[in-house]
Amino acid sequence: MKDILLVEDDPEIAKLLQLHYKEPNYKLIHTYSGKDGLEKALTGNFDLIILDLTLPDMDGMEVCKGIRDHKVPSAILMLTSKSEEIDKVLALELGADDYVTKPFGIRELMARSKALIRRAEQVPQPSPALAKEIIVKELAIDLNLRKVTLKGIRLELTHKEFDLLVLLASNPGKAFTRQELLEQVWGYTFSGYEHTVTAHINRLRIKIESDLDQPEYILTSWGIGYRFIG
Repeated sequence: MKDILLVEDDPEIAKLLQLHYKEPNYKLIHTYSGKDGLEKALTGNFDLIILDLTLPDMDGMEVCKGIRDHKVPSAILMLTSKSEEIDKVLALELGADDYVTKPFGIRELMARSKALIRRAEQVPQPSPALAKEIIVKELAIDLNLRKVTLKGIRLELTHKEFDLLVLLASNPGKAFTRQELLEQVWGYTFSGYEHTVTAHINRLRIKIESDLDQPEYILTSWGIGYRFIG
């Protein structure tokens, strides 16, 4: 059973999604309020959060930020009626995993949402040359369980943060440009989205680095991008 939280103030869209998520494998909880949606996201255990950008009481961006600030790992699919690139970039920077612009086709939204759920379920299959666990100093990354521990304490990473960390740690010493990270982790090629890489790196560093001024795991390669300690 996959638990989905829908935060959407448009009753027609809510009714449409409730209809399409009536499959036995899904349980959808709906709220019209951003504040109530944030509270449910922080206290529940959802596989996916479908979040409208424009809500009557609280901006969807603010809800998204609140979810990520509390290290909730649920996948977030943002619904927006705005087509400006800056809104899409900001949503990704704040921790959304994907977005769909209104008006949208229900098939597209269902495909995107199911893809996010599948991605969260995927267990990486390491190549023979790649260990099932990467251990560097006090940081341990379990590729099979998608688990990261630091000094024996488990860290709560979002799916994108984990994928980003694995890519960097699997290639120690290799400097990746932001565009390369964007393409390999997000699948986006538009250069305007490179800012979301920086935002995710910053959040990742907050979780794994003891000194942000002198990081020991994820290093900045000036003029290029980022590299994992080699």
